[in-house]
Amino acid sequence: MTGIHLVEHAPAVRLPLPAAVGQALTASRIVEAAPDPVLPGHWRLRAGSKVGAVTFRLPGTQAFTLRITPKVPVARLFFLMGYALSPSAAPTGHDVDTAEHTEVLPAFAHAYERQLSRALGQGLVQGYRTTEESALVVRGRVREADQIRRRFGQPLPVEITYDAYTTDIPENRILRAATERLLRMPDVPHDVRRRLAHHRARFSDVAPLVRGQALPAWRPTRLNARCHRALRLAEALLRGASSEHGEGALRVEGFLFDMNKLFEDFLCTALREALAAYGGRTELQAKDIHLDHDGTVRMRPDLVWYADQGPARAVVDAKYKAQKPEGFPEADLYQMLAYCTALGLPEGHLVYAKGTEPHTVHRVRNTGITLHQHALDLDQPPNALLRDIGDLAEQLAISALV
Repeated sequence: MTGIHLVEHAPAVRLPLPAAVGQALTASRIVEAAPDPVLPGHWRLRAGSKVGAVTFRLPGTQAFTLRITPKVPVARLFFLMGYALSPSAAPTGHDVDTAEHTEVLPAFAHAYERQLSRALGQGLVQGYRTTEESALVVRGRVREADQIRRRFGQPLPVEITYDAYTTDIPENRILRAATERLLRMPDVPHDVRRRLAHHRARFSDVAPLVRGQALPAWRPTRLNARCHRALRLAEALLRGASSEHGEGALRVEGFLFDMNKLFEDFLCTALREALAAYGGRTELQAKDIHLDHDGTVRMRPDLVWYADQGPARAVVDAKYKAQKPEGFPEADLYQMLAYCTALGLPEGHLVYAKGTEPHTVHRVRNTGITLHQHALDLDQPPNALLRDIGDLAEQLAISALV
């Protein structure tokens, strides 16, 4: 198996590749890929905001793996993900053990296996599951409407519904699906793969998930508390963070994080937690906001902070992207200006993963609107990162409540 290694948002690299491989990379849209205009047989590849590892399989071509390394340390990436999924479960980032792995997929597999092992230390969690079936004896409640419609007055079999105490519950179905998914992925360390295979055997009485269907819903309770962290990681793997699809004869299977989405989720969650001390309410991916009176131009700011029963106090947008050498992208300012105009706010805040200046202020002519651009350094300990977000929340509160 051949391999291609890129770094998130790094300059383009030139590599000799077969035409089929280059075309597969282009079709996947995971990275920017184009034939090199100077060297025949070479392709220029550039990674964007997606990080992780995926394997490409084409008929008649040797499979190859694309690995994209994040710029932030892997342990920091998992802290961002863990905090976004559950702030109370990852206050310092030490809950997710990534060992010494520097690549995303090996680190994730190790972290998930450790949490799964802790979750299953006392056996599989059991719970009640509502079951509907036809039976020769009455158990639970008779579904009278179904009995009449299906049996036409015959007494047997009986259409019944009952609650069964079983291990075949949503929590275990999700854990089984994530375990099986990791076992199909590249770059999972051998010792981790062996332990995952052992865990998979413990789910033999749990029904597999049907591919393409939504994940079953589960609710955090005292009874399944030992599974919460493993379930959060499993959902991150199974929902949107993974890639497993085919386009024609192309098969792509692996695990990817979109750093744009990850940074947005983390920032909005952390800022919501910090703003709770100042009252009001926050809405993430705010709805029902339009630029025009007719409501035809819809907008969705990442975070809007409202008074309890009143208008908006502040608007924030997260921007994780490569910065221009001379400063922040101007298009983001136009977008924030539209948000402030629609919400009737005198100030708007753009927060970047990193920038050339820690804080830039723009006073827009003829409007009375001030736009702030903040740079949040992700390459610092979790406590310091949360402290910076707390300072930003305090700045928003001072501006809104004076």
